[in-house]
Amino acid sequence: MKKVYVNIGISLFTVGLSVPVFAEVTFGNAKTELGAVTVSGTLRAKYQDKYYSESTSDQKIKFDAAILNVAYESPDWFGKAQYRCYQYDKFCDFSTLVQAYAGYRLNTIDNITVGLQPIPFGPDRYWDTSFYAGINNTMGLQDALDLGVNYHFELPSATKIDLAYFATDGGNYHGTSKDSARYTANVVTSSDPLKTNLNEKNMWMARVDQDLKFLSTDDLKVSVGGSYWYSDIENKKTSADGNRKTWAVFNRINYKNLNVVLTGGRQAISNKDALSPTNSTFGSFDGEYDIANKGYFYTVDISYTFKNVKDSLNVTPYVVFSGFNKKQQGFDDSQRNIVGVAWNYKNVSLYTEYLMSKNDPFVGGTDSSLAAGDDGKWNKLLNVMLVYNF
Repeated sequence: MKKVYVNIGISLFTVGLSVPVFAEVTFGNAKTELGAVTVSGTLRAKYQDKYYSESTSDQKIKFDAAILNVAYESPDWFGKAQYRCYQYDKFCDFSTLVQAYAGYRLNTIDNITVGLQPIPFGPDRYWDTSFYAGINNTMGLQDALDLGVNYHFELPSATKIDLAYFATDGGNYHGTSKDSARYTANVVTSSDPLKTNLNEKNMWMARVDQDLKFLSTDDLKVSVGGSYWYSDIENKKTSADGNRKTWAVFNRINYKNLNVVLTGGRQAISNKDALSPTNSTFGSFDGEYDIANKGYFYTVDISYTFKNVKDSLNVTPYVVFSGFNKKQQGFDDSQRNIVGVAWNYKNVSLYTEYLMSKNDPFVGGTDSSLAAGDDGKWNKLLNVMLVYNF
C-alpha cells in the first residue's frame, strides 16, 4: 500500500505541475464603492481503488470535476456563485449550481445573506478535514446549501448567532436521474412509484457558537455550540405535511496545530407516508437512496497540520469517524471512517485517504443502506484526489 501511495503521489504532483498556469481574474477594486468581481476556478482529477464484494479499480487517473466561481466584494456588499460540472461517464453528464447568494454588511461583523447558500447547521459548512466527507454529508446535514435568508450577528460575549429561513432546497439540475441531479442531499421525488415523493419547505434554523474564553490561551482555543432545524415535509402523494425536527451540538478544540471537532445530534422526520413511514427517499450527485427517518448521528474529526514542511508545503494527517445510529428496530447502523493525509502546496492540493464503511450507499452499498441497511459488511475505498485552484 505504501508503494501505491508514493507512486500515485508522484504521478499526481507531476500532473499538477504540468497543468497550464491559469490565474484568477479580478475586475475592479474591493475597497471602492463600486467593488470588484473575481472569477476563479478549480480542476480536479482522481484515482480510486474499490475493495467491495467484487474488487474494482479505475486503474488510472480520471478527470473528476470542473468548478467555476464568481465572487463580488465591496465595503458593504458581497456575493458568491458557483457551478460545478462532473464527469461520470462523459464530461458534464452531471452538473449543478452549488451556490448563488448576495449579502449586505450591517457592520464589520454582522450581515444578512439572501439566495442559495450554506445552511447554519453544525459547527460550520464542513464538519471534518477529509475530502470525501463523513456519512453526515450523504445525509444532507453537512455541506448543505438551500435557498433562503440568513442573519448572522455576534455579541460582545464572543457569541456568534445565525437565524435563518429557507423557503426550499437548491433544486434539481442536469443529470440522468428524475430529481437527484443536485449537490445537496435533499428529499426528492423518487423514480420508483412505491417510494416516497417528498418536498421540504419552510426550513427554520438557528445556530449559536460560543467561544470559551476562560479556557483559551495563546495556544488553546475552545468553543461549543448548538443548532436546531425545523421544517415542513410535504408529501405529494397524500397532500399532507409532516416535518423535520433535527438538532446538533458541537465542540471545537484547537491547540497549536492540532484540531479536534466533535459533532453529534438527532434527526427526526415525519413524512406522512403510509407505505414508507420509517424512511424517506433522498437524492444527491445524480443518485437516489433511502434514509431512516429517525436516529442519532455523529462525527469525530482529528487533524494535525505540519506547516511549511518544505517551502510552502503544508501536510495534514487526519482521522474521521462518522455514523448514523438508527432508532427503527431492525435497521442496521451506518458508519464511514476515514484515515488520510492532505498535502497543500500553493494552489495545488492532494488528498490521499482510505475509507472504511458499512451500510453506506456511496461506498459499496445499496439504495437501502442508510435505511434498513445492506449486507452489513465493511467496504473499503482508496480515494486520491488532486485539486488545482486558479
